[in-house]
Amino acid sequence: MELEAQIRVAIRDAVNRRSRKPFYWGGLRGYDQLHDIVQVLRSVPAEESETDYLRRLAMQVDRAVEKNRIMVEDVRAAHTWLRRIAECLRYPPSSFPASDSSEASLTSEQVRREMEGLLQEFQPDLKRRPAQAALYDAWHRVWENCGPEWLHCYDIPGLPPDNLALESLFGRLRCHQRRISGRKSTRELRDFGQYQVLFLAESEEELLQQIRHVPLAEYQDRRRRLAEAEAPRQFLHRLHRDPLGTMRRLVDQHTARRALLASSASRSPPGSDS
Repeated sequence: MELEAQIRVAIRDAVNRRSRKPFYWGGLRGYDQLHDIVQVLRSVPAEESETDYLRRLAMQVDRAVEKNRIMVEDVRAAHTWLRRIAECLRYPPSSFPASDSSEASLTSEQVRREMEGLLQEFQPDLKRRPAQAALYDAWHRVWENCGPEWLHCYDIPGLPPDNLALESLFGRLRCHQRRISGRKSTRELRDFGQYQVLFLAESEEELLQQIRHVPLAEYQDRRRRLAEAEAPRQFLHRLHRDPLGTMRRLVDQHTARRALLASSASRSPPGSDS
């Protein structure tokens, strides 16, 4: 019974296989796992009474495998074409090192020609192959709308084809911020995250050297512009926390400003331009 329970766990795992990785399709891996399981269960001897449960289980799994065979062939073909698209785009970059002479001379025009050739070659049965039809529609739509914007990374050295590394960096910053503050919110990074990304140093001396590269006048100007940009959000924050006190301070500031303007006007000599 323990062994039969493990077989059921294997079947359940195959049916519920998931993955967030773009080239790892859990459905295909799960189907292949089910196919291997049924191949093993078919070899169970039928003349032994203790194998009745396994043989019934094999019949159910075999029925599920056969029922989804045509759909899996369609999905597998779509997955193969997705791999060809990735190879055309030389993605992920780790699989296509820049030290290779053929990759070092790669240009956006070459990638565009190869991609258009694949588009012409991919002609699935749109009525009987829903997975390939979905890939066909998405491929054409995305390439027509965003294709030219993808090609800059092949002409500009050092420009990555995606922002996954940057997202990973901000993910680590958010994790560190939660550990520092003990709170789930990471709103502080909205104010100071750009500095943490800009200044990555191993010591205080290295950080100070990086900061000194910024001219003081430019820093003060940027700081003033940042304060002006943050002023509306900070005002709403104060208003939400203390509406009565915030409005009183506004009225007091308005009164003080009126008094200052009135005193300036009274001190102005007659006939002067106010």
